[in-house]
Amino acid sequence: MVWPSEAPYNPAASIALNRDSPVPLYFQLAQYVEAEIRSGSLQPGDRLENEVKISEDLGLSRPTVRAAFGYLVDKGLISRRRGQGTVVTKGKVSRSVRLTSLFDDLADAGKRPTTKVIRNEVVRPSDLVKTALGLEEGQFVTFLERLRYGEDEPIALMHNFIPTSLLTLSSEMLEGHGLYELLRVSGIHPQRAEQRISAKNALAVEARLLDEPRGTALVTMERTTFDDRGRAIEFAQHVYRASRYSLYSTVTSDATGQARE
Repeated sequence: MVWPSEAPYNPAASIALNRDSPVPLYFQLAQYVEAEIRSGSLQPGDRLENEVKISEDLGLSRPTVRAAFGYLVDKGLISRRRGQGTVVTKGKVSRSVRLTSLFDDLADAGKRPTTKVIRNEVVRPSDLVKTALGLEEGQFVTFLERLRYGEDEPIALMHNFIPTSLLTLSSEMLEGHGLYELLRVSGIHPQRAEQRISAKNALAVEARLLDEPRGTALVTMERTTFDDRGRAIEFAQHVYRASRYSLYSTVTSDATGQARE
């Protein structure tokens, strides 16, 4: 289906914005249009109404609508073409990614990621977490424990520690979106990470949550993530089912032409 040129798609006809929600309005709008695209209601080549018309019909500012469009452009779902306006793309645009989350990886692979939030609470950081995040004495962190699924199958048990000074995230938001996506929406942009990959045998609670026999080998990952200002914004300790998850990397030689291991 291709929308006729005289009737471009206007989300104002059906969206219901929640102006009391902590979720930004531009993000609500972007997610609604994204759902329309992913469901097939909007097809490649369909045109979207212009920013001015949408902002007037929804009672939003132009910068809010522009931010929603920018989010969709960044995800490769729409493009802006001179003389054609804003259109749904034929496929996801290939982009250079510096840092991804498991949620992003599962979504890109078409694995329908879902999340169960087990814990979301403010705690006093351990010495390990305090050092990793560079916290001062007396500072607290938000501790997140989440079980990540791909196509209704448990993939990873994730533990994240985030300085409380950065942001507050509801469990509802965490169940519907990846952590890095929510950070970016809040103006915090993960840029680089220092991480260590290892392995361990599953403890009883890990085995139960990941649907594996006790003692099964699990992939572990410990990571400290920094934003574009150089701040440590997250310390993570995750375990993954080795039977359902793998890591790969490309190995190159150094400037002298010598391979290094």
